[in-house]
Amino acid sequence: MPSLPHDHGHDPHPMLAHMPANEDFGRMAELFKHLSDPTRVRIFWILCHCEECVINLSAIMEMSSPAVSHHLKQLRSAGLITSRREGKEVYYTAADNTQARLLHNMIEEVAAITCPHP
Repeated sequence: MPSLPHDHGHDPHPMLAHMPANEDFGRMAELFKHLSDPTRVRIFWILCHCEECVINLSAIMEMSSPAVSHHLKQLRSAGLITSRREGKEVYYTAADNTQARLLHNMIEEVAAITCPHP
């Protein structure tokens, strides 16, 4: 740990020994960057509650399919959603991982939203 320029007579920085690496903070910032758009947050929230195709998401969002696909690509690259193909149709849903669950909970806490089902 580097020496700090001001000595305040106590050691308030024991957490510095456990501070994540700069790369870890970079990954966190990248994840939050993907959620910096309200449209992506809304799409992510929808996919936390159902599996859906681009056409139906476009109708729900009142957006073009290419615009929704762009947002889905961002969410997928962040590891927040997954997809599966059934014939020609691709279905999207929230990823089953810690980050997706935490972000879902955070969205609902911040917006004071109650899930439609458990």
